[in-house]
Amino acid sequence: MKTIITSLGDSIDAGFDLKFGRAGWFCIYDRESKTTNFIQNSFKDSNGGAGTKSSEMVAELGANQVISGHFGPKAKDLLERLNIQMVTMDENELLVVDIINKLENAKN
Repeated sequence: MKTIITSLGDSIDAGFDLKFGRAGWFCIYDRESKTTNFIQNSFKDSNGGAGTKSSEMVAELGANQVISGHFGPKAKDLLERLNIQMVTMDENELLVVDIINKLENAKN
């Protein structure tokens, strides 16, 4: 299962980004292989449609789940239609590694 975590940077020590469509980076965490990969969100500075374009990108990356702080209405609609689970967290003090640890601890 691949989970995307919105991130302020390109490492697991980066802060959690509360914005989905305008997040700087997407951390792709593969829960089976326990690997991470970071992709820069090329839509973060779009004049419009950042949430929709980011949702399409998430689907192309093969994600089953996205963790972010806020999803806009168009992004929510599209992610629901694509059967991609949305998890909302509002803890802006978290690092990406903290969220990965929460995911791993929830499995046990």
